[in-house]
Amino acid sequence: MAVLVAMISLGCPKNQVDAEAMLAALAAEGFTVTDDVAAADAVVVNTCGFIEDARREAVETILETAELKRTGRLRALVVTGCLAERYRDEILSEMPEVDAVLSLGRNGEIAAAIRRALGGERLGLYGSQSTLPLCGERRLLSPPYTAYLKIAEGCNNRCAYCAIPAIRGPLRSRPLGEAVEEAQSLAAAGVRELVVVAQDTTRYGEDLYGECRLPELLRALCQIEGLHWVRLLYAYPDRITSALCEVLQSEPKMVKYLDLPLQHCCGRVLRSMNRPGDRASLTACIARLRQAVPGITLRTTVMVGFPGETEEEFNELCDFVREMRFERLGCFAFSEEEGTPAATLPGAIPPRVRLRRQEILTEQQSFLLRELTGQKVGRQLEALVEGYDSARGRYVCRTAADAPEIDCKAYVASPVPLIPGQFVPVRVTGTDELDLLAELEGPPQSN
Repeated sequence: MAVLVAMISLGCPKNQVDAEAMLAALAAEGFTVTDDVAAADAVVVNTCGFIEDARREAVETILETAELKRTGRLRALVVTGCLAERYRDEILSEMPEVDAVLSLGRNGEIAAAIRRALGGERLGLYGSQSTLPLCGERRLLSPPYTAYLKIAEGCNNRCAYCAIPAIRGPLRSRPLGEAVEEAQSLAAAGVRELVVVAQDTTRYGEDLYGECRLPELLRALCQIEGLHWVRLLYAYPDRITSALCEVLQSEPKMVKYLDLPLQHCCGRVLRSMNRPGDRASLTACIARLRQAVPGITLRTTVMVGFPGETEEEFNELCDFVREMRFERLGCFAFSEEEGTPAATLPGAIPPRVRLRRQEILTEQQSFLLRELTGQKVGRQLEALVEGYDSARGRYVCRTAADAPEIDCKAYVASPVPLIPGQFVPVRVTGTDELDLLAELEGPPQSN
């Protein structure tokens, strides 16, 4: 009788790629992969452990899934991912519901771990992050037309608030040819949108080649037949080069979109975060990007409530965000992460003040986004079809200005059926809060 295994993957796209590799390994070992968690004999919870909210979500998910041991057919509950890497022994000692814990370096042994857990063994498999595979077969959790390409693992930046270097280890880039080969395989399988990710994509290749090779990699990806959009996430402002700008501007397949996490604009706060730059340098970087790549959509993330952040420095950040008019922005309240330098810095900001600052900046950005969204009315855009919303009677799409999962949607009325994965020309006719309303403007592209 087939053993059914389900995967619950939490957190960022980089973690999702790890989950997809584990699913492919399970299928190759004879397990039957199912999307129905309630029907599974074994469930893998691939966790995030980056910040407090992510840890809370991971623990709640583990406990909710464990209930299936009582109400369903679940016999083995396995925990992997960043929480498993960071709190290995604590999970086994404090959560008796869990049957196996695998640190990142042991992901390749997921099939053996499940077999042992199904046999009644309770185990922890731990190893170095350096043994986490950077390549291999994947079973996509994303729609078949969109996939993430992880080009490096780990991080060398050592931001004071961030536990990722401790969890994921130092930077390990994939060889350029290997990354291109995987992208070719994904395109041959029907992927049309490739989203390039790493902890810091702008350091890609430094460890292998002694210099950043990101522009060269992106140009190679843009030559792959079948790909239509290539999107870049997690680029750091101090490493935005003229070569990268040239690729973004000149390659037709490169989406004119860049994720540029800034965290703050005040030089003193950034130095305390162990990040370079100040308001003047960041303003110059953004101006250079917008001049070099006309029409670019810039997404950023900022952090409020970092230890020592004064009310004046917070107001400076608000002014900076208003001045820069970012098309997309996420705002996070500082979270003390065990083992990071920032966790013990003086000048801790009370949690209620952090949340108030987060609410103020988020509300400010929402007003701007409504304005920017309204300015698109009447424009013709290209959109990627993702599905159909029967309640609206419209197709759910994304424009080039919107990354999967994190940004906005376009709801498109069409007199002809549209297929997920198609790229279609649309005319924006209105807005719905932060999303677009549009109509089909011409014939869809064939898949």
